[in-house]
Amino acid sequence: MTEAVPEVVAETVAGALARGRATLIAADAIDAALDARLLLQAALGVDHAGLVAGMTDAMPAGATALYGRYLARRRAREPVSKILGTRDFHGRRFRVTADVLDPRPDTETLIELALGLEALPHRRVLDLGSGSGALICTLLAEWPLAAGTAVDLSPAALAVTGANAAALGVAGRLMLLHGSWFAPVTGLFDLIISNPPYIPAAEIAGLEPDVRDHDPWLALDGGDDGLSCYRLIAVGAGAHLLPAGHIIVEAGAGQATDIQAIFEREGFALASQRRDLGGHVRALCFVHAGRGCA
Repeated sequence: MTEAVPEVVAETVAGALARGRATLIAADAIDAALDARLLLQAALGVDHAGLVAGMTDAMPAGATALYGRYLARRRAREPVSKILGTRDFHGRRFRVTADVLDPRPDTETLIELALGLEALPHRRVLDLGSGSGALICTLLAEWPLAAGTAVDLSPAALAVTGANAAALGVAGRLMLLHGSWFAPVTGLFDLIISNPPYIPAAEIAGLEPDVRDHDPWLALDGGDDGLSCYRLIAVGAGAHLLPAGHIIVEAGAGQATDIQAIFEREGFALASQRRDLGGHVRALCFVHAGRGCA
């Protein structure tokens, strides 16, 4: 008599999602449930609605294998954005690579502050340390008459900025400059915006591995006290900012007072600021002393 072979029951989409969530929870991944869902959607090639609609479906073999590879990478603390190669920022999708800082929701406070400025018929915008291009590309998309300049010390990062500008249809209004801060820049601007490195050098090794091991150190290292780049920006901004222009910078938690002092020493006045969801002052807007932010 032939022994019956047990029937192999294929894993459902819902089962794969539960397995992924448990795997990432065990690995102490931040936002394990969200990460598991996003990775599964990518493996299946569906959006959130498609995932929900197919919960009782059997997992295709290829998707199961791909999902397993994604989970292994996330379990090793590689960010979901670096695994999938994209990150959403202010309602738009950006390409990200190992060469650029992962754009984060806190940085959207800079966009909100910029969009609140008094309307101008044309805007000339300079993004210092553009990285993925999330800031400059978002502003150019929001301001159809604006022209932008993006500067980055990393040629690889600048290439990512260019790719994102092309994907969002703003490349024709964006100039890419390779160099350090203001070194390659000429001309005057209505707005200078920057998310500079602001982590004290000695603290980088103690960051979460998601950041420490997967964001470029060039985009993290703010010198001994985390404020070196602000000093360089404040010193150079006056020569490149129109008299009624504004400069907006991101601040690390607890750094706002020191950054304000740095800019005030160079003749700027704090015009406005915005806090992130954690309550920290995250975006600071400066103008030449005596002028204000709308």
